[in-house]
Amino acid sequence: MQTAEKISITMTPEALAAIRDSVASGEYASTSEAIRDAVRLWQRDREEHRARIATIKARIEASINDPRPRLTEEDVRVHLRSVSEEARKKFPDEAA
Repeated sequence: MQTAEKISITMTPEALAAIRDSVASGEYASTSEAIRDAVRLWQRDREEHRARIATIKARIEASINDPRPRLTEEDVRVHLRSVSEEARKKFPDEAA
């Protein structure tokens, strides 16, 4: 079993009231249990954030290393004009 270390924290009255309300309602057995749960959620959130950042970095890296030819700004404009014209033809009543 891991040893526990006692710490002291400062909380706003609102945060402390929320924790005490959770204990009083039976959601948690003690304030310590509520705080431990909050720390577990914080740790999970941090881990999920790290995973999202790693995924984004991997996608950026894959994009940078993509062997397909790069498009110029003019290529993009021409393509968007074409897509826009096709949409206007398909949905003439929707065009502004």
